[in-house]
Amino acid sequence: MRREVWITGIGLVTSLGEGAEAHWAALSAPGTRPVLDETSFAPFPVHPLPALDLDRQIPKKGDQRQMEPWQRLGTYAAGLAIDDAQARDLVADMHLVVAAGGGERDVAVDEAIAAELANAPPEVAGPRLNERLAADLRPTLFLAQLSNLLAGNISIVHGVTGSSRTFMGEEQAAADAVRIAHLRLAEGRGEIALVGGAYVAQRWDMLLLYAAGGALWHGPWAPISARAARGGGFVGGGMAAFLVLETAEHARARGAKGLARLAGVATDVAHRREGGGSAAVARALWDRLAPRGGAGRLGVVSGAIGVEPALAEERAFLAGLAAGALVRTPGTLLGHGVEASFPAHLALGALALARGGFYPPLDPGLDTPEAGGRVDRVLVTGFGQWRGEALALLEPAA
Repeated sequence: MRREVWITGIGLVTSLGEGAEAHWAALSAPGTRPVLDETSFAPFPVHPLPALDLDRQIPKKGDQRQMEPWQRLGTYAAGLAIDDAQARDLVADMHLVVAAGGGERDVAVDEAIAAELANAPPEVAGPRLNERLAADLRPTLFLAQLSNLLAGNISIVHGVTGSSRTFMGEEQAAADAVRIAHLRLAEGRGEIALVGGAYVAQRWDMLLLYAAGGALWHGPWAPISARAARGGGFVGGGMAAFLVLETAEHARARGAKGLARLAGVATDVAHRREGGGSAAVARALWDRLAPRGGAGRLGVVSGAIGVEPALAEERAFLAGLAAGALVRTPGTLLGHGVEASFPAHLALGALALARGGFYPPLDPGLDTPEAGGRVDRVLVTGFGQWRGEALALLEPAA
């Protein structure tokens, strides 16, 4: 028998602030504007991170110094989630599932190597590149880039000492991290888990990586709904999101309140060819999730980020959902946090159910025009900028 799994804690940091209260207030208020930095990384706008008092969640300065910014960000958000769930005394039994990319590159070394090899003939460039990499990339630097160090830092700083798993692979990593954490609890292989991811958008190395792949939006910021006409693209958003997942029995026994019930998570990877594949895969995922949900009005927290053809595929899928579904697109205001986006959108869905309301249209060009109001369940979507489709269904925690 599958056990019911609740979200009992949220740790969320985006350009709009930190914590559940700040995000509910900002996204529930009509007319909220995005926080942007359009000059530091021009021609690529980014949604910058807010200033954080790291001492509140990472009290030792030595711990802060040995982490890269994305590790500090993720460790901070993980602490917020533990505190929100009032679960500090449960960290020894808490399972940890983290989704994250690699660490930060030494941009100065990259630039020096690129400048040296720019005009070198191939027979010289290859051997010289190997020499430079061997001399300039120290083993300690490579180890500092391993993504599982985020999980390690969370364990050290917060004392989370249950099993630990780390996923890499952009958006799909985050969706699978949540899916695996949910399945383990639902199948009786644990009582409480911490799952999430982190992404620092203010990084030239990541911006150049995604720009080379044609995924980034160039020029002045525009809402997601306005980007398709110019080929699409995402705006990076600094973001970290962690969730405390807990079996309903465990939460009730300790008197914890469930913010939402995580009814199910489904993921797949479509073969994205000309003309699609993602919409059909998403419909199949929805067919697997829908029987687990009850009736009533459906709210959708869309993971749309503006990259084509994923945006068109998601819109085709959403057009076939239940009539009257309220669609909201937070990526217009928050940007895309890659591994952090799916858990962040789950957090927003859980907040709406816990507060008994829903958000106003966040991107009027995409969202259902009706005002918020109450929804009975929330579907969270995730369509990766390159590949990967994911859906999660949330219901009220009874």
